Amino acid sequence: MSDGGESPKSVQEAPAAAAPGEPMDLNTAIQVVMKKALAHDGLSRGLHEAARAIERGQAQLAILADDCNQPDYKKLIEALCAEQSVNLISVPEQQTLGQWAGLCKIDAEGEARKVVKCSCAVITDYGEETEGLAVLQEYLKSR
Repeated sequence: MSDGGESPKSVQEAPAAAAPGEPMDLNTAIQVVMKKALAHDGLSRGLHEAARAIERGQAQLAILADDCNQPDYKKLIEALCAEQSVNLISVPEQQTLGQWAGLCKIDAEGEARKVVKCSCAVITDYGEETEGLAVLQEYLKSR
């Protein structure tokens, strides 16, 4: 985000995965990219890790939850992203962001259990090229 006074754009809840042949929406793309980043050890979760990654200049993308109950928390992440020229995307819920960031247990049926809320996550390494990454980069260019 290059404009200091502008708040990040919010995105809506997404289905678990896009059907083959259908265009991928932004939330599904974020989910895919976060899973690849987690697999390649390129995901920082939480305020301390996120702030450290942004300040070091390692951050490529920051994801912030809209329903964060600490306004100072949001201001800090937004200011650090503006200072370091890091792209910032907002998602509606902490619970969703926590699940996407891998802060949950997966049961035998593949359902997420014991999801821990996450207000901020930072991607430092996208991992491999995916369709989700292409959709995400196209969205960031169009803003």
